[in-house]
Amino acid sequence: MRAYVIQPTFGLEHLTAVDRPDPGPVGLGQVLVRVRAVSLNYRDLLVVRGQYNPRMPLPRVPCSDAVGEVVAVGPDVTTVQPGDRVCGTFAQAWEDNPLTEAAARSTLGGDLDGVLAEYVALSEHGVVIVPEHLTDEEAATLPCAAVTAWHAVASGFVATDKTVLLQGTGGVSLFALQFAKKLGARVLITSSRDDKLARAMDLGADAGVNYKTMPDWDKWARGQTGGVGVDLVVEVGGAGTLDRSVKSVRHAGRIALIGVLAGGTGFNPLPLVMRGICLQGILVGPRAMFLAMNLFIERHQLRPVVDKVFPFADATAAFRHLESGNHFGKIVISLAG
Repeated sequence: MRAYVIQPTFGLEHLTAVDRPDPGPVGLGQVLVRVRAVSLNYRDLLVVRGQYNPRMPLPRVPCSDAVGEVVAVGPDVTTVQPGDRVCGTFAQAWEDNPLTEAAARSTLGGDLDGVLAEYVALSEHGVVIVPEHLTDEEAATLPCAAVTAWHAVASGFVATDKTVLLQGTGGVSLFALQFAKKLGARVLITSSRDDKLARAMDLGADAGVNYKTMPDWDKWARGQTGGVGVDLVVEVGGAGTLDRSVKSVRHAGRIALIGVLAGGTGFNPLPLVMRGICLQGILVGPRAMFLAMNLFIERHQLRPVVDKVFPFADATAAFRHLESGNHFGKIVISLAG
């Protein structure tokens, strides 16, 4: 089969197309999936660069998110059957809360070989059947970005009549926008480009601000709430934006900490204590959360925002597009044809 591996060292220039043996026959509790489409996350770029885990053994197949068709199952498998269209879960050993150390060490494209290949063998408890109304390209975006957004805005948070602040227009933020609006929240969003803000407004955002022209966007967010502050910030920037997120949120509000896009250091945690703010780290979510999210997507017939689709032969170009930051929504690699 065809696959991409990082070898002999890290770097996009070392993302190499190779021929590998098919991962069969499947064993007990396993399913073999013919991959149809793969979507990229910023984590995947960090993995390839060697910034996610510099000690990761190589070669490694990258990427955690894919959709495909089950073509074979182990003799004891009962949850899926050949012909089912499935996504793999981000952490193969994480079926339900709470997160354990073993589950956290079972991630595709990190601890385990990923899905940027024609075939993958996965645990039967590490796959979910995807909503029928989604295309392969749309379904491939669900395992990481969508589940992360669902975890942030729907799990343990009553969004009705609340205000949610989102950062940027990448995959997590746009999924969070769609989920939050359907859950009854008012949604504020930031971006570095006015054209992206306009597109976010078309998707349902209530107000947006360009953080390049208004770097003190925390004051803008508080102004949008009459000085009280937002109920939830979906924080994808990390240390570089966390201080402003804290200033944006109300007393006893919540910050869902997801990413590290903005870099930065030197965060002062004292305001969290003095204002009773909950800072919650989000590592995607378990299989049970994925299943619940899929029911919500089906009920509301939601469709992921796909920015651009690249052929499998141009996988490196897809990573370069992600690296550029010019995308709006998700970048997908198709294995069709």
